[in-house]
Amino acid sequence: MHNKPTLLVIAAGMGSRYGGLKQIDPVGPHGEMIMDYSLYDAVRAGFQKIVFVIRHAFEKAFRERIGRKLDGLAETAYAFQELDMGLDGFDLPKDRRKPWGTGHAILVAGQVIEEPFAVINADDYYGHRAYSMIKEPFIQMSQEPDRNEYVMAGYLLKNTLTAHGTVARGLCRHSPDLYLTEITERTGIRKDGSGAVYTDEKGLEHSLTGDEIVSMNLWGFAPDIFDSLQRQFSDFLKQHGRDNTSEFYLPAAVDTLLKSGLKKVKVIQTNDHWFGMTYRKDKQTAQASIRKLIQQGLYPENLWGKQS
Repeated sequence: MHNKPTLLVIAAGMGSRYGGLKQIDPVGPHGEMIMDYSLYDAVRAGFQKIVFVIRHAFEKAFRERIGRKLDGLAETAYAFQELDMGLDGFDLPKDRRKPWGTGHAILVAGQVIEEPFAVINADDYYGHRAYSMIKEPFIQMSQEPDRNEYVMAGYLLKNTLTAHGTVARGLCRHSPDLYLTEITERTGIRKDGSGAVYTDEKGLEHSLTGDEIVSMNLWGFAPDIFDSLQRQFSDFLKQHGRDNTSEFYLPAAVDTLLKSGLKKVKVIQTNDHWFGMTYRKDKQTAQASIRKLIQQGLYPENLWGKQS
């Protein structure tokens, strides 16, 4: 096992979400995507290995457009999220088209990761401090394998909302000493004045203040997460595998571990603002945010020093 700080980037949904890699909208002045800024921040924070979870269908385009930018900066590896992977004897339904979800995306990366690692979504901007903030605690995991502890970056809900529609977030409860006690994936969260609202499974609307801690899928895990995810995914398939819209969410998998008492998760709070490309109209916001960060000197005008 090597101890290079490793970052896992969940990117398998990019092709379907934006109609193919060629259509991913640039937000930077030289054609940079949000993921470019995440990779730049990660390398700057000392991550030496970047693992991308993608689909075979766009591997060539991805390697050429994104992976090559890291040549000489970090080791790269690829894992593939396909519908028939990790099924553990379960027969893939013939009409299943939807990916199995973020928990499955992490699971398939067990092929190429043997060390503690951080996780991000490819199309989310986490803030330039996030990577150094999350790196230190999970380096301790490699030095203390019996530590039995993961880490999660906790964002204020109000700093993670879009004005253009609803979002899904992992709503968190935690102890006074910032250990996660519960995490619930909530879809359909939308801005409402200075706060937010979401609709539950029964169609009931619930108000949120905006100061709740949420997960944006920025985690630090030890490699033992893969065995846990495989067991849980197998159980998930038995219960929900015939439902063509069901997804195996990472927050739900972590919540199961918490409630079993098998793991603790330390919440590392950040006041950074998220932005992403959930909706086409988010592009203007993302472009303006990047321009401001460049003006503040946090990024060079031309991120990689050459035309992207």
